[in-house]
Amino acid sequence: MSALLELQSVDKRFGGLHVTRGVSFALHAGDRLALIGPNGAGKTTLVNQISGVLGCDSGKISLLGEDVTRLSPAQRVRAGLARTFQITTLAPHFAVQRQIELALFEREGRTGRMWRSVDAYPALQAEAQSILTRFGLSDHAGTATEDLAYGEQRLIEMALALALRPKVVLLDEPMAGVPKGDGNRLLAALDSLPRDLAVLIIEHDMDLVFRFANRIVVLAEGAVLADGSPDEVRRDPRVRAAYLGN
Repeated sequence: MSALLELQSVDKRFGGLHVTRGVSFALHAGDRLALIGPNGAGKTTLVNQISGVLGCDSGKISLLGEDVTRLSPAQRVRAGLARTFQITTLAPHFAVQRQIELALFEREGRTGRMWRSVDAYPALQAEAQSILTRFGLSDHAGTATEDLAYGEQRLIEMALALALRPKVVLLDEPMAGVPKGDGNRLLAALDSLPRDLAVLIIEHDMDLVFRFANRIVVLAEGAVLADGSPDEVRRDPRVRAAYLGN
């Protein structure tokens, strides 16, 4: 089975600081991969390289078999990649459903026809409503995102990413800042993601990591320290010493 996302010897330096060092791994359809490691290991830098926010000094990134190493973030989205960020990047004054509809318009290449009423696109309206239902947000369709709890805003970010119908989605610390009471809703949303979607998640909550992931890649000092199943990683003495604790 061919990889949906493949990294080959990805490298990044900032001056004398070597942040990612020859990182190689691949994601296939249905993978639930957690990227973990101590602070400063290079996790966010690597995700920024995958999404195109940062370039690569050397190495190659392929998406659905195509070299995207030099493509912009927008081009990578159109090629099948979506991501969320550690800090929410939602439009605070827009209603929830309108934000989903805008994402659908962008996906369909219809943003140049936004002068027409959204009522002229009943199929997109129905899809937006279906997405809101999947994430338990139907009751907030007309609510501005600034008026929602932080955990609900994180759900909206995931919904926006899924609205693009990606093949690969990158989730950067989805539980960051989420109150304990909203955690179960986020976990349920993660469990409901399409089974053929490849998911890479950065997360410091080890309970979530070991519940969600079927594979874990551990970064240490910018390089891959371990890559295996949760049980294999849990038992790896190098991982325990570097991150999980003895």
